Amino acid sequence: MEWSYWKVILKYGHVGQRKEVSVARYLTMPTESLLLDVMMEAQHMPGVKARGILSARRITLDEYLIGHREEAENLYLQKLKAFHKITS
Repeated sequence: MEWSYWKVILKYGHVGQRKEVSVARYLTMPTESLLLDVMMEAQHMPGVKARGILSARRITLDEYLIGHREEAENLYLQKLKAFHKITS
């Protein structure tokens, strides 16, 4: 199977408190995936606010590898992932 790579900017934060943070997430999807498929996948990620997709675009493998490395170092995402492991 071949893959496409996507950069999606998502809003996270506490619902109703107007406190939010925008975070770039890097997704791997099947090559035939459309923008709508990517948006549906991103919207269902834990912690994403309602109407939380700010932007989404297809990127190269090199951009994906760099971005995915940066994503792994993001302290907000580390905390979010740890919280959802505990509550899942």
